[in-house]
Amino acid sequence: MKRIVLLVLACIFSFTMVAQEKKSKNKKVEFKVAGNCEMCEKRIEKAAYSVKGVKSAEWHADHGDIHLIIDETKCSKEDVAKAIAAVGHDTQFTKAKDEDYDKLHGCCNYERIEK
Repeated sequence: MKRIVLLVLACIFSFTMVAQEKKSKNKKVEFKVAGNCEMCEKRIEKAAYSVKGVKSAEWHADHGDIHLIIDETKCSKEDVAKAIAAVGHDTQFTKAKDEDYDKLHGCCNYERIEK
């Protein structure tokens, strides 16, 4: 009888663990992205959409953050941050390379913070 009770408890515990690991197909994510203007907005959003699994991307210049809806089974917020950094914009997770930043238009040169 003890073995049956232990087996049932083990099954319940394992189902609980599997449920917690499930990735969302419509995960809302937001993080900081440096930029200045509408040209930055278009570039940042285009870079975000280039990542497979991004369903929605809106960058807000007034707050300096991007709001995403992503499919976690296909990408992560770090994947999106790397794509945005590759076009010259520093993010909360990844800093753009100097050569990518230097390619930005003059009005898009935001104030960089050294990390």
